[in-house]
Amino acid sequence: MAFWIILIIVVLILLLSIKIVPQATEYVVERLGKYKKTWSAGIHFLIPIIDVISNRVTLKEQYLDSPPQPVITKDNVTMQIDTVVFFKVFDANLFTYGAVSPISALENLTATTLRNIVGELELDDTLTSRDTINGKMTEILDSATDQWGIKVNRVELKNIMPPAEIQNAMEKQMKAERDRRETLLEAEGHKAAVITRAEGDKQALVLQAEGERDARIARAEGEAKAIYLAKKAEADGLKALKEANADGSVLELKKFEALIAMSNGVASKIIVPTDAVNMTKSNVLFSETTGLGDVTEPADRPVEPDKNDPCCDDSPNTTKSKE
Repeated sequence: MAFWIILIIVVLILLLSIKIVPQATEYVVERLGKYKKTWSAGIHFLIPIIDVISNRVTLKEQYLDSPPQPVITKDNVTMQIDTVVFFKVFDANLFTYGAVSPISALENLTATTLRNIVGELELDDTLTSRDTINGKMTEILDSATDQWGIKVNRVELKNIMPPAEIQNAMEKQMKAERDRRETLLEAEGHKAAVITRAEGDKQALVLQAEGERDARIARAEGEAKAIYLAKKAEADGLKALKEANADGSVLELKKFEALIAMSNGVASKIIVPTDAVNMTKSNVLFSETTGLGDVTEPADRPVEPDKNDPCCDDSPNTTKSKE
């Protein structure tokens, strides 16, 4: 009977001495009231009565949601700001023995740090500098909590609540700013429309001028080509006469015909060179001498009236006239 009692006591002691530490958790063990070691995840053996687990610390990331804190800005505006601190324990020994209540200490340190940072800023800077405030608070808290075994990963301003009159003034200012932007956008749109219309009119005028210019150029090119072809035809004719061994009189006659063509239908004065006059004289002399080239028909000779013959008055007409 005593054997079974002793056996049961031994089994109970063994069961009490076996400890299993879960994942992401550490146990701080004390022996006779003094820190002995820190157990990580796994199975461990504890000496009953002598060894004691003083603290169970989780290594998971935690968050501290602080209630809204009254904060006064540099321009004496009181507002309510609440923050959220994300942290994790990296050393269970320091977390256990570094502070009496490290979570409460972190909460108070967060409130005082927030008041110090916001107290150096004005209202507008506070509302628009969330990232700056978050960065400064994270740096300060992380540096201050190293001796507590706490690693502050980041700090976020959860909400900023200015007084009611400040909110009303901000809403009015925002409405005025929106009205100003609307007016500015309308003015810019009207300006853009006027500029676009003016550019369109300018481009139309430029295109019209370019069209007129191209038409004039084409017309001038056509006239130049026509003159060129006429001169070329005339040159070809002269060349043909030269190749046909035409004598000087024919060439002079062609010159004379050209002069006649120049004055055709136009009231103009033509100065005839000496050689053209000589040619004309020679042509007229040749025509009068030979009779060639004279196409004028001779005029009809006038009919002379019949003369009365005194010796022949026996005609009836004469008798009648005498009676």
